[in-house]
Amino acid sequence: MDANTGHPRRWGILGVLVFSLLAVVLDNTILNVAMKTIADPNVGLGATQSQLEWAINSYTLVFAGLLFTFGVIGDRTGRKRMLMIGMALFGLASLASAYSQDPTQLIFARAAMGIGGAAIMPATLAIISNVFPPTERGKAIGIWAGGVGLAVAVGPITGGLLIEHFWWGSVFLINVPIVIISLILISTVVPESRDPKPSRLDPVGVLLSIVGLVAVVYGIIRGGELATVTDAEVLVPSLIGLAVLGVFVWWERRIDHPAFDVRNFSNVRFSSAIGMMGVVFFAMMGGMFFLTFYIQIVKGFSPVQAGALMIPFAAAQLIFAPLSQRVNQALGAKVAATVSMLVVAAALASYALFDLNTPVLLMEVVFFVQGAAMANIMPPATTAIMESLPREKAGVGSAMSNTVRQLSGALGVAILGSVLSTQYRGEIAPALNGLPSAVRDKLGESLMATVGGAHALGAQGQGLIKPAFDAFIHGMHVTAMVSAVIALLGVLMVAKWMPGKPRPARHAETKEPAVV
Repeated sequence: MDANTGHPRRWGILGVLVFSLLAVVLDNTILNVAMKTIADPNVGLGATQSQLEWAINSYTLVFAGLLFTFGVIGDRTGRKRMLMIGMALFGLASLASAYSQDPTQLIFARAAMGIGGAAIMPATLAIISNVFPPTERGKAIGIWAGGVGLAVAVGPITGGLLIEHFWWGSVFLINVPIVIISLILISTVVPESRDPKPSRLDPVGVLLSIVGLVAVVYGIIRGGELATVTDAEVLVPSLIGLAVLGVFVWWERRIDHPAFDVRNFSNVRFSSAIGMMGVVFFAMMGGMFFLTFYIQIVKGFSPVQAGALMIPFAAAQLIFAPLSQRVNQALGAKVAATVSMLVVAAALASYALFDLNTPVLLMEVVFFVQGAAMANIMPPATTAIMESLPREKAGVGSAMSNTVRQLSGALGVAILGSVLSTQYRGEIAPALNGLPSAVRDKLGESLMATVGGAHALGAQGQGLIKPAFDAFIHGMHVTAMVSAVIALLGVLMVAKWMPGKPRPARHAETKEPAVV
């Protein structure tokens, strides 16, 4: 294969890689639509809100923790081999998820899916870089990213159709035929490749990062369950997790082959761009979590209708993402990112105005505006990350930004989910005072528990429906404002540190434009 012309079948290889990634991306967006059904004790698993948070976060934490390591292993042992192992594991774990008998089994099966996803993602990008020449690499990665965006767009409606016509496990089972077809195509079309000088592994760093993050997230979610942050069950794991993460940072600064090079964060441009991505995904994943229950339970839409309601959000990203680089070039990264972050913060704050009577058209407009703003955030952030690191570290920068996005999404679900849970418990408590203690505790866990218990109680329980909706909407309003404030902190960070538009050179002999 000529490095200047690339592999003769490179476009076919790209098509196979995009198709292979479809299952990984599709699964995350499908799950959002399925959460209400999985929480149902009759047609689902009867999962509590905290168990649903873990079903999302077990995948994300494992995926983010192993992303770097599996990239290095693929460079050593063969990227095609790593991709096939990852696809096979993802398919088997999807099968286990589909036939889980209780929420705990689902959480562990989802963690196994995260292992498979972590093997797939870096292998696809590494193979693209290997088979395409530098002149076509940017276009190929753009098509790869477009495929990811398309999967995000079709995920919710696909999930809604599956839930409407089949049982909840079908949202995981759909991955299996995709995996089988992908394995056949990968084995026949994709060439093997290795890095002649692969990086060294950092198993200590990987272990410390996963243990620390799991402990912190456990403490946050447990705090939401107990509606307090002072209980030992909340404080002990949180403090242990923070201590382990402190050791992780010390270890990564000490060795010369870190799994996650924290030294890059000393570069303010890099850290501000990474931070902006983190804030956006924190707000987006946390927001999607509570919007699922608002749309399907409070507003009463079916899974298919809920999936359709999310189309404007995805459509806006598909429309504006290809145009975003022009906006970035015209306005500069600082202005483009600051304005976009302000719009995201305003969209999040607008959720505090949603109630039982909010028109669907208004919801669709907010989703579209938020999607358009997010589509204009990734390019300036990515550009700033790539420009702040040496060219030979471009892959490291991309992997670090992907890891931060995943971790921020997990923290968004955990923190905003816990805020919602705490607020809901406090608001619904007066309506449950007349019930026995055991029943009161069970029904007060979440909106799903209250509504499910109310239906089980028959006529006696019907009086709980309106207080439950009112309590949830109050909790959603508080959670929305918390996420909007966090987004505003991101605005301040971007406005201060994000690089601005390069100034034209004043003199002909000036070769490099100044940066403000």
